[in-house]
Amino acid sequence: MKTVYKFATMTVVMFVVMFFVSSFVFSQTATTKEPPTTTTQNLIRGVIGAVSSDNSWSGYSVENILPGAALFPISSTTTVFYFGFTAGTTADISNMVVYTTARGSLTVTAVTPVTLGGSSSPSINLSNTTTCPLAPSAAHPCIVRFDPTTLTMTPSSDYYFMVYFTSDSNNSSIGGAEPSPAQTSIVGNYFGGTDYTRLKVGGVLPGAGNRAPNFLMYVMNN
Repeated sequence: MKTVYKFATMTVVMFVVMFFVSSFVFSQTATTKEPPTTTTQNLIRGVIGAVSSDNSWSGYSVENILPGAALFPISSTTTVFYFGFTAGTTADISNMVVYTTARGSLTVTAVTPVTLGGSSSPSINLSNTTTCPLAPSAAHPCIVRFDPTTLTMTPSSDYYFMVYFTSDSNNSSIGGAEPSPAQTSIVGNYFGGTDYTRLKVGGVLPGAGNRAPNFLMYVMNN
């Protein structure tokens, strides 16, 4: 009986010790866990809901405006733009820039180049299934992610993403996603016949936004 009693006592002691050790290890693991990495986030409310297709952009400067007052309270050293194509097979772009202005002003204070694959004048093959898994349409916009820029946006400024579509037959058949104005914080405008992507600091933009955006669907930190 004494042998059985000693064995039972040792078993209980070992169980208690193992319990406290495992609890301590678990506690240490929980308190030293690394914080989660920053996820991809919208910097401004992008396009929500369904879009329509606004077609034929040969020789147009497309202006998409990001008001500083509409930015989310997120600090990011990079800004990435996403275009939605809804028709066409090839989009030819002559140049792309982001103009920074003081809030409510049309005078350019900074110019930030935008590229795709390292080029500011890319030709985008919309019939390539790697670029567009489905043929571009209003029901299934083809989302094209431009290269990250080093632009850091602040509420004290406004930002004008200007893209000039080359005057050619390819761009006559392309379409851009166009949402209802109530479905986004982005504002749009466009100007035919002139390339407005060549302005310098101190230059004046041709106009402010007065309609829904075209093409631009999302602005994110990655």
